[in-house]
Amino acid sequence: MTRPPADPPPPDTKPRGFGARRKAKIDDLAASAGGAPVVDEAGAVDDSPGVSLIASAWRRLRRDRVFLIGAAITIVFLLVAATAQWLAPHDPTVRYLIDKVRPQSNPVPGPEPGFPLGADTRGRDLLSRLIVGSQQTLLVGVFATLFSFIGGLTLGTLAGAIGGWVDSLVMRAVDVMLSIPSLLLAVSIAALAAQPSQWTVIIAIAVTYVPVFARLLRGSMLAQRASDHVLAARALGVKPAAIVFRHMLPNSLGPVIVQATLVLATAVIDAAALSFLGLGNPDDRRPEWGQMLGDAQKFIGSYPHLAFYPAACIIVVAFGFTLMGESLREALDPKTRR
Repeated sequence: MTRPPADPPPPDTKPRGFGARRKAKIDDLAASAGGAPVVDEAGAVDDSPGVSLIASAWRRLRRDRVFLIGAAITIVFLLVAATAQWLAPHDPTVRYLIDKVRPQSNPVPGPEPGFPLGADTRGRDLLSRLIVGSQQTLLVGVFATLFSFIGGLTLGTLAGAIGGWVDSLVMRAVDVMLSIPSLLLAVSIAALAAQPSQWTVIIAIAVTYVPVFARLLRGSMLAQRASDHVLAARALGVKPAAIVFRHMLPNSLGPVIVQATLVLATAVIDAAALSFLGLGNPDDRRPEWGQMLGDAQKFIGSYPHLAFYPAACIIVVAFGFTLMGESLREALDPKTRR
């Protein structure tokens, strides 16, 4: 009696080779976990949504004491300048204490009821002139920074977006302007005016800081030209103008805006310096801190408070803008984040 033939052995379904066995092990683990990856508690993945650069910077700035101090000084200065006409206890142009001004014995009236800081050499309330003078100082600093920002934005965009001979021409002009000390350049420009005024100071300071913004923006634009999203836009056939104004320029403005806060601080100091040298607005009926500082130099030995108060205002305001600008730079720059 013959035996029936045995059933053939089942085919070997085990994958052969190290790569195949590794893939099979991964598939088995995924199947045992219901298709979801197994992650222990120590390696848990945070599913919280991401935040933008500005939101991330604001989280750090809220805990930065340096930024909070600078922002507090800046906000107080802005509020005083905006409401100076209502905060000033007296009219800064009226000579209330002129009858107490004696050129030989008492050229500067001291403090008295209603005039806590006294008066200047013409009997005008010193406190009211300091408060109203904040408006002119703010206007000079803001407009000088704004004009220099616009000029630097134009030159930096041309140099960084077009490149070639345009870049070389713009950068050589910028290098020449940067080779001249800023205060000397501002004095030279202001001295060319037939009659000094507030606008000559603004233009002189604005021209001085145009190359700073231009060089900074040009460097940011060159970095954006080699970025992946710009290369992808070019590969998709996006027009060059759209690439510059929609992709390169918006992503390059961060460092330039931070620099504007620092320039605003130095613009206030430079405006005071030009007014101190007599290159500002000669009409003292519109008080300005630098102008008040220049008028006080004749009495600096006997009545130092005439120079101390406007100088202290200039230093504190510039200090506030500087603290805020440096904190913004550290918060937005990945290399210096704390």
